[in-house]
Amino acid sequence: MDLQDAHGWLADVLNEVSVQFQRVPGSAILLRYVKSSYQNDPIRSAVELFLFLFAVRYLLAPRSTSKKSYVKLSDEEIDELVDEWVPEPLVAPQTAFEEATNEKRPVIVGPTGPKSKLLGGRTVTNVASYNFYNLVGHETLKEKAIQTLRTYGVGPCGPPGFYGTQDVHMKIEADVAAHLGTAACIIYAQAFSTISSVIPAFAKRGDIIVADKAVNFAIRKGMQISRSSIRWYEHNDMDDLQNVLASVVKEQAKKPLTRRFIITEGLFENIGDMVDLVKVTELKQRYKFRLILDETWSFGVLGRTGAGVTEHQGVNVREVDMLVGSLAGPICAGGGFCAGSDEIVEHQRLSASAYTFSAALPAMLATTASEVLAMLESNGEMVTQVRENIKTMWSQLDPRSEWVYCTSAIENPIMVLVLKPEVVASRKLGFSDQEQLLQEMVDEALANGVMMTRLKSVPRAMHVTAKEIGWELQPALKVCITIGLTRKETERTGTVIRHAITKVMKARR
Repeated sequence: MDLQDAHGWLADVLNEVSVQFQRVPGSAILLRYVKSSYQNDPIRSAVELFLFLFAVRYLLAPRSTSKKSYVKLSDEEIDELVDEWVPEPLVAPQTAFEEATNEKRPVIVGPTGPKSKLLGGRTVTNVASYNFYNLVGHETLKEKAIQTLRTYGVGPCGPPGFYGTQDVHMKIEADVAAHLGTAACIIYAQAFSTISSVIPAFAKRGDIIVADKAVNFAIRKGMQISRSSIRWYEHNDMDDLQNVLASVVKEQAKKPLTRRFIITEGLFENIGDMVDLVKVTELKQRYKFRLILDETWSFGVLGRTGAGVTEHQGVNVREVDMLVGSLAGPICAGGGFCAGSDEIVEHQRLSASAYTFSAALPAMLATTASEVLAMLESNGEMVTQVRENIKTMWSQLDPRSEWVYCTSAIENPIMVLVLKPEVVASRKLGFSDQEQLLQEMVDEALANGVMMTRLKSVPRAMHVTAKEIGWELQPALKVCITIGLTRKETERTGTVIRHAITKVMKARR
């Protein structure tokens, strides 16, 4: 076939293709579009053709083109690897000190009270429980709890949003809100999970939290769950708090608007001192932050009627956006609460995990909490008597002991006693040395009929340093004051504790 024949054959083929293409429905429209497009913008036609061919190539390509690079193991090799694998422990192993402490831990037989009976048969003075108002064995509360138990049963067996809410739950919410002076309140079934659920219900990734370095473990878990950006300020240092707030505002000036929170405690669980709420609310207003206040240990203790640090320092409760507290400590019931505006409370009913996914508070605990709040409002002598016993215990320990001093506020019924700095420095005592000494003091006091305890926290995670935590818990003794002891009994208890401290320290010279 010469060139002329080839040219004629190609013309016939193209003509046949053109005829067949024109028979396709819509071919005329497509042809006009290509001609006009080419005349107006030929580059566009080339790009469209390239994209069309690329799409066809992509659709026809195999789903996976990567070659398998793993090594196939035999059953014997797999079994050998499984046998050699050692999982990482969930918690750090117990130290020798922790094992010895657990072996000597006293066990109470029967109800907890100012005078508690131990497993060996001895009766000791109990200053290791939060029975500040001696309500554990209160006959009226017991009768009310039994009556509620017979009426409502042990528990609702369902979350509040799904057939778990009962009339007693609505009553305790109204009682707490009225006691604090807030618009609304929401009740949680567990005190610890209250603050750790409230924080992530409002703070999310990208938000900013400014927190005191000494906040308790439950607050730290809540901040961790929220995945917010966390900025720390020195414990109860209002100047440092102001500097951190000003720094955050300056850094965020040209960035998208985010939610910003200040988180602190009323009475600090790990130290015992009190927040300067007047100054905190002033800074909160100046720098446009929201305030989350944890009153786990101040609600039921501070103020004329036990309404907390807001009542004690004369701060308008509306200045606190989220006021979180416990019904399980001084109130001797169970559960926790978050009080605030109607919007704050209603948001949590669907957004707070501990409220949405946990069974509701048992009815008898809700009734007990309501009864205790009524007692605090009608009988101011309860709070006054606790404070008198606190002063009595202070007079026996803080100014009279040459070894320890109290870091708690004078109104706090939990006395946190730490070794004096000069004692630690002169004897070159490390963290474990201090814990050992304090445990010996606890044992010595128990041998003389007084049961107290050490300040304890959740053990530090493995491979985590104090710098990463942000604050180091200082070893301390913890003494809880109760009106179940008379003034003379409180003095005698303080004397036993002071002598136990002195005996241990002199024996370890």
